Amino acid sequence: MSAWRMSRSFLGTPPSVREARRFVTSFLAGWPIVESAELIVSELAANAVRHTASGRFGGQFQVLIHAQHDRVWLGVVDAGAAHGPSIFSPEDDEEGGRGLMIVGALADTYGIRGDERCRTVWALLLVNAGKNAPATPLPGSEATRA
Repeated sequence: MSAWRMSRSFLGTPPSVREARRFVTSFLAGWPIVESAELIVSELAANAVRHTASGRFGGQFQVLIHAQHDRVWLGVVDAGAAHGPSIFSPEDDEEGGRGLMIVGALADTYGIRGDERCRTVWALLLVNAGKNAPATPLPGSEATRA
């Protein structure tokens, strides 16, 4: 299967988080990692809307999907914030920070790049191509199985 990329911009509003999930699930339908990808994008999009300038009036965030036969890279690009993302600690009483903890539990690896003006939070999901290839080929691609 050949590699492909997809991206879409969304308004920085809570209803757009649902649309971001639909965007990801429509392009990853049939992949064994679709549920993890959906939850990861949901958490990252919600964080963008809630904790960054993307959630301000007129703000936007972007969802990126880069897929290969054995991996899917997901990214959410936001409009930045004064403080970077943080991970929840069990000692914290605050509600925030659980999203990245969930992303870390689902993804094979994840990271953050950028600064207070623009930040990308990304996650990589590995797919066992021999056993877990997509059930149906993507349009314009050829499925090959070993």
